[in-house]
Amino acid sequence: MTAPLHIHGAPSPGSNAAIELDHLVKVYKTTRAVDDISFAIARGSVTGLLGGNGAGKTTTISMIMGLVLPTSGRVSVLGYAMPEQSDEVLGRMNFESPYVDMPGRLTVRQNLNVFGRLYGVTNLKDRIVSLAADLDLVEFLDRPSGKLSAGQKTRVALAKALINEPELLLLDEPTASLDPDTADWIRSHLETYRKERGATILLASHNMLEVERLCDRVIIMKRGRIEDDDSPAGILARYNRTTLEDVFLDVARGRVQQVAS
Repeated sequence: MTAPLHIHGAPSPGSNAAIELDHLVKVYKTTRAVDDISFAIARGSVTGLLGGNGAGKTTTISMIMGLVLPTSGRVSVLGYAMPEQSDEVLGRMNFESPYVDMPGRLTVRQNLNVFGRLYGVTNLKDRIVSLAADLDLVEFLDRPSGKLSAGQKTRVALAKALINEPELLLLDEPTASLDPDTADWIRSHLETYRKERGATILLASHNMLEVERLCDRVIIMKRGRIEDDDSPAGILARYNRTTLEDVFLDVARGRVQQVAS
């Protein structure tokens, strides 16, 4: 039987949420990639956006960033309408994905300089030195980015995402293809950054252990719609499961269970 849909944190007039989506729709020709979704994400929280391939996660994040225009509905980021007021907010947010490569011929330092200038970082030299120390980049700061290992590239991508000390951080599979030690190191740094800066994080990931560790809340998407939305503990209880991976498989395969009585 199908578990009841639980919607947590729907948009409300005058709210001070970091992200608000109100009846958001995106249609590509005859495909509804995002199909009438609404939610609000509290500032300072970490939210996991889950779903299989084609669930609509990437399209949703692209609309939040102002890169894709919605077919209908409303997107608000840090109190500003997207993409209409993107100039007011882009410098206060950033994005990280291991699937987006930086120019391989530029050194790590040169890449960070380019992105720092794009974001208008005023203390850029000091900021790069600080990030290099925090993320263990010092030994390869002057090495071409294309010559780095997967773990090194991921740390550089995170440095790029933190270059402007963003209030809102959007992450797409931040630890994909990393060994467990490096992945744990990245997660620890994200936890520290969020706690120290009060930043908001929206995390799209297929790593359920990562989601359970980092996230206060989980939004599950399927075929462009929100399938469930709650705390990890609430979702586990409702689906009568002990891991989010089991819940993910239940949702993906239509094996949704009722909460245990």
